Amino acid sequence: MHKYQKSKDTKAKLAPKQKISYSKKTDPALDTYSEQAINWLRQAEFLMSAPKLSLCVEDTGYEVAFAGRSNAGKSSAINTLTNQKQLARASKRPGRTQMINFFSLGNPEQRLVDLPGYGYAAVPEDMKKVWQKELENYLIHRQSLQGLVLLMDIRHPLQHFDRMMLEWAYSRHLFVHILLTKADKLNRGPANKTLLEVKKQLQDMKLNFSIQLFSSLDKQGLSELASVMASRLGFTIDVNDSNLPVNTDISSSE
Repeated sequence: MHKYQKSKDTKAKLAPKQKISYSKKTDPALDTYSEQAINWLRQAEFLMSAPKLSLCVEDTGYEVAFAGRSNAGKSSAINTLTNQKQLARASKRPGRTQMINFFSLGNPEQRLVDLPGYGYAAVPEDMKKVWQKELENYLIHRQSLQGLVLLMDIRHPLQHFDRMMLEWAYSRHLFVHILLTKADKLNRGPANKTLLEVKKQLQDMKLNFSIQLFSSLDKQGLSELASVMASRLGFTIDVNDSNLPVNTDISSSE
């Protein structure tokens, strides 16, 4: 062999290393659905606010409510989901959401609901009791309620009122999707560890509810949340156009 000729083995060793991707392949149909769901949710418009159940919008159609402690990031999550900065009034002072707020999704029969926060609000104790009572009335008696998005700060999950909400939902056979919010506050390892720990606690409580990580700051988990919301509110995909919001068929909702 010529002294300048390299063997095949040597060439292989000197060849640049190719990066191997271990990323999980996603179903294109699911990607299209989540993309259209995100576009559809951007149609959200404020409908009305009510201080108690008897003054709420007519109890027809389908709605999914956002619930959680006053510092869990409810308003920020709704604004991120709908891509509107001030749809739900976020505040640096937890507990400012004092009424039941309704948002339509291009159809008043399909709604998002922002419920009063619980647990932390800096208000008199008597007012907290009123909020808790109206929250309980809404959860027990609202027929159009399809389920809850229950938000918990990832650093403080499954507090007393969170567990109470889960038990209420279970007793009513309501769907619950849990958001562990402010996931950007933790590194990926600790965040995933907390996710697994909460999943284990839910299993121990015999609660088969879905759960995910979420961050309003960097939009982590947005596609997953949009898909969950759309499926619960009867959103149907437009097979002819993957870029535009489409009409919906609420009759397909569970």
